[in-house]
Amino acid sequence: MRITIKYEAAWQNSFLDGSNNEPLPKAGRGFVGSMTTMKSDGNFIRRTISKDTVMGILNRLIGDQHKLYQARQSPNYYFKDIEEKLTDTDIIDRSKISNAEMVYIRNISGNEDQNAFTGMIKVTDPAFTSIFSSQLWGVLQLKLNDLLKFINDPNFTINNSDSFDPLTIINQLELLNSLKAIDVSGEVETTLDFLKLKYSDVDYKLTAKGQITPITFYCSALYLQIERLKNGHDLSTILTERGGLSGISKRGFTKKDFMVRYTTGKKKLIWGNPYLLKEKRKGEGEVTSLLTKASGTLEIQLNIPQEKAQQLKDMIEAAGVSSFYLGKKGLAYVDSLRI
Repeated sequence: MRITIKYEAAWQNSFLDGSNNEPLPKAGRGFVGSMTTMKSDGNFIRRTISKDTVMGILNRLIGDQHKLYQARQSPNYYFKDIEEKLTDTDIIDRSKISNAEMVYIRNISGNEDQNAFTGMIKVTDPAFTSIFSSQLWGVLQLKLNDLLKFINDPNFTINNSDSFDPLTIINQLELLNSLKAIDVSGEVETTLDFLKLKYSDVDYKLTAKGQITPITFYCSALYLQIERLKNGHDLSTILTERGGLSGISKRGFTKKDFMVRYTTGKKKLIWGNPYLLKEKRKGEGEVTSLLTKASGTLEIQLNIPQEKAQQLKDMIEAAGVSSFYLGKKGLAYVDSLRI
């Protein structure tokens, strides 16, 4: 028996983790199509027509609306014997058109913008107007050599009379975050060893070249300064419930989490993004991968007895499925059915 299916614009990428062959998690399958998550290995997922695809089509054609894994679990699963005999050579996919397109996808759960905020800025927050504010945030204006001395010397004094506000702080943090990683040797190594001992719960990660980013030292230094300032000041109004700085850890910072404390609005949601992955490949340079759409013909050859084939044909015609989805968004229909 040969079933020929025509299909148009079938998306050949997936934006969700997990598998259709498993029960749906309580919270649903995770969205991995955001600009951030796609940077992680394995999250730019390519899909092709597989045996599972074919079995899903066959179940759909006879009117079975269950997910494939549910249909397979049924004691009366119609295609049990057929599926056991179906091989990859029985599935012939002739894609006539395959286009890479820029597509804007929407995450219905809503991701948070990493670098934006909403509402008015609270420039009068105690974190920036207290008597100790200049000494606290002045840490971020130290040159790297002075910063290392500050970390290692508890008596190091910061003489800073500048005024600070949320935007100047986040701009300074972003500037420090852009500094190149440095070698771990000499005073840098001594300072890092001190911080590892001081904050044993922190994983001070090094780069692939065994270097460390200066922003790590600056963020840890802020927490050292908090401890030192507590000896003479009440810092309870500027710290989180866990005793830290909102949006700043001992290793780095997150702009959205920092600004949400010092603005009148909530974190800004983003509901979509272009689906693309930029990566550097050896010998190729920077490569951009986009969503792929395919159109073509799918032939399914079933090696089954004529009586079984006639029964299946009658079931398909009785179900009357005129068109159906193939993969993601693709529209498909049965072009011919021969025994």
